[in-house]
Amino acid sequence: MWRVSAFFAFLLVCMPALADTGKFDFARWDSIMDNIRARATAQNISDDTINATLRNPKFVPSIVKSDKNQSEFKLTLDEYLKKTVSSTRITRGRQMRTKYPTLLSRIDNTYGLPPHVILAFWGMESNYGEVKARHRLVDAFFTLIYDGRREKFFTDQLLALMKIADDNKLDITTIRGSWAGAMGHFQFIPTTLASYGVDGNSDNRVDIINSIGDAMASAGNYLNKLGWNKNERIVRRVILPADFDTSLMDGKTKKTLTEWAKMGVINSDGTPIPTGNMVAGLVADAANLPTNTDDDFSPDSDVAPRPVVVAYLTYPNFYRIKKWNNSNWYAIAIAELSDTLK
Repeated sequence: MWRVSAFFAFLLVCMPALADTGKFDFARWDSIMDNIRARATAQNISDDTINATLRNPKFVPSIVKSDKNQSEFKLTLDEYLKKTVSSTRITRGRQMRTKYPTLLSRIDNTYGLPPHVILAFWGMESNYGEVKARHRLVDAFFTLIYDGRREKFFTDQLLALMKIADDNKLDITTIRGSWAGAMGHFQFIPTTLASYGVDGNSDNRVDIINSIGDAMASAGNYLNKLGWNKNERIVRRVILPADFDTSLMDGKTKKTLTEWAKMGVINSDGTPIPTGNMVAGLVADAANLPTNTDDDFSPDSDVAPRPVVVAYLTYPNFYRIKKWNNSNWYAIAIAELSDTLK
């Protein structure tokens, strides 16, 4: 019966896109459903959840299009920060701090994640819950499994979602998220939620979509397990000598603060950076470095050109953020937003 349902779901959703997607392979679709049923049964997922998952999954061509055409354009760091650390997002974050003081304090005391840090992640991931999920995750995962580019990964995500729904008495057919399978206030994928999800409101279930308490506790637990150190900053904004070796700005080259200082790295206000054995990397928008022109020099002056390169010393918390999202720009934005929300 579920094959018939799947057939009609396909006709309703996919027929307009046949010209773009080619011939739909019903045998493959059925094989995927059979595999999910067998693996879910082996994992002791209940028949109710299995049947709900397989009752009427839809193939969504727009999801395949999104997967194949992920944006490749790159913003400069300044453009990215202007977009992500906006005045609107800062204002909204301050409102959320006023609205949830007790919850934020509890996350801080339990997981060592200060309010401004949790708020920064919340703002970046879902604009404090305002971003609306477009897709049923069952449909998204079946579509991506069928597409085949990362079949194993998305199969594991669907099975993890089924287990989460089963354990927490959630209706899997109503769970919605992004086309790529991220969900909730902090945009967890199911396997991450399975590993780090926490019941933050003591109702004996984990629901990071409808419970802000669960969402914050899960994010706090995840960052805590990544080793977050609340006593360390994330980055330090610095300026570099104009002739600084740009190959060192990759974030992967690590040196002590004393070593960076000896190479001419100074605070953005021109004062010396702290020295010591703390190890840090260095990140800058190397593709958009300023260049000196004749106007920068005066033949009548003995003053050397001022440092012109803005960069960030990147501390251990920076690299913990990159385990959440492996983007230098994202980690710097979290740092900038969290500092603003202190």
